[in-house]
Amino acid sequence: MARSSRQSKILELISTKEIGSQDELVAYLKAANFDITQATISRDIKELGLIKLQTGDGKYKYALMDGGEQQVSNKNLSIFKDTVISVKSANNLCVIKTVRGLACGICAMIDKLNVDGVMGSVYGDDTVMIILPTSDEAVKATQTLEQLLR
Repeated sequence: MARSSRQSKILELISTKEIGSQDELVAYLKAANFDITQATISRDIKELGLIKLQTGDGKYKYALMDGGEQQVSNKNLSIFKDTVISVKSANNLCVIKTVRGLACGICAMIDKLNVDGVMGSVYGDDTVMIILPTSDEAVKATQTLEQLLR
């Protein structure tokens, strides 16, 4: 089947199931009558800009960075890694220190991520604060963002 229909199916699958590995994704696609290889899945993941996020139970799942028509690319993830100095939780906040003058861009990128529980975010010159309802959710969000730094 065509690449576009396969990639649409991938997006549908990751939005309805917690898929944590390429092997799982291949299995779901084969069950949906897609003749697929792991190498093709790997290319699709890169083209779609999928990332792995930590779920509430500590496992990982594929996710698409939310941003409507505009996806956050792997290049933007590289910028995130290069400009974020630290990510820490404080009560119900996740505090991100960035290179001076770059907090605005990092804050915009964070807004596009599907991080569970985020109520909103604000930024200064070199600091982003993400507001979450509880300290436990702040810790989980911090762990998710730390994974992006690796």
